[in-house]
Amino acid sequence: QVQLVESGGGLVQPGGSLKLSCAASGFNLAAYAIGWFRQAPGKEREGVLCISTSGGVMYLSEDVKGRFTASRDNAKRTVQLQMNSLKPEDTAVYYCALRSGRCGTNRYGYNAWGQGIQVTVSS
Repeated sequence: QVQLVESGGGLVQPGGSLKLSCAASGFNLAAYAIGWFRQAPGKEREGVLCISTSGGVMYLSEDVKGRFTASRDNAKRTVQLQMNSLKPEDTAVYYCALRSGRCGTNRYGYNAWGQGIQVTVSS
């Protein structure tokens, strides 16, 4: 069945970097856009960015532009989220999710989700 599994989270100091991975199985990754979302305690889940089937990145959050980027390796069935210049407000559970067709901003257009992984930015 369709499965997405995030890895690479953890504790990092402000200003540091972290790379998350999303491992895909049960579907043809090359045919789907992949979105990254995050949810901080007490807040709604928000979009971070989406990487299209061709590798283009659509930012879903202005706050991460210039700091976060994404890449994909369809042969290895993985999508990465590279996070640089991390801030305490980036602390959240991060999720990857798949979407048919093009990237979109509405999280309800994403069909399947990973279980999420914690990222904590703190000194």
